[in-house]
Amino acid sequence: MIRANCRERFTASDFDFVVRTLARSQTDCVSLVDLLSDGETRDSVLDHPRLVDAILSNAGQLSISSQFYFYVLARHVLRQAGINDRKLCDYVASLLETFSRIGGMQAPHLANEQGRQYICDTLIALTKATPEQAFLLRAHVGNYSLFISGIFHENTQRRSLRGGPDLKFYEQIGRTNYHVVASHQTARRCELSEVYEELADRFREVRLALNQLSEQLLNLDDDYNAPRIF
Repeated sequence: MIRANCRERFTASDFDFVVRTLARSQTDCVSLVDLLSDGETRDSVLDHPRLVDAILSNAGQLSISSQFYFYVLARHVLRQAGINDRKLCDYVASLLETFSRIGGMQAPHLANEQGRQYICDTLIALTKATPEQAFLLRAHVGNYSLFISGIFHENTQRRSLRGGPDLKFYEQIGRTNYHVVASHQTARRCELSEVYEELADRFREVRLALNQLSEQLLNLDDDYNAPRIF
């Protein structure tokens, strides 16, 4: 289950990177260390544009965690889109960090299986799922739809010309499933109800922000073979 917890998992190397990037003197270093020890102030520091510039100018040569990398970049594009909710940004970053790992995109009901996965199979699995399983499956459909339409939008558009589902399909199915899981007791227990509700309401805005992330910041190879999901 994906949670909004990238900020909870930052490493000492991540904070060293922040200090080295932003400090101009030894005094600045000491001040930044103090600022980073406070959660609210730390969030403000992490919004500094020099962090984005440093990450992009040193791609492949940074000793930072994947969760820090995705949080800073996701936060950057989402703020540009007018989405300032840090918890939502944290959730989107966690989604990207999870799906970037091998096997991270696997649907819950296919956790021990290999091969392609399809949204239609996940929806069919809902007919036999317990309420808890249904929550996980629907959350996965929402996450998967956002990831595919956000990061692999060009690939999705090309496939839609050959009969595959288009971006409107993913927007609709993503919004619908986020809206359903927002009212689930598991979402309330995990304090994700508001995140899911906002993702349902602003799915297209978040998706377009991820389009910018994919096009301008991640530099994905045009020949990258996006997964088949329908």
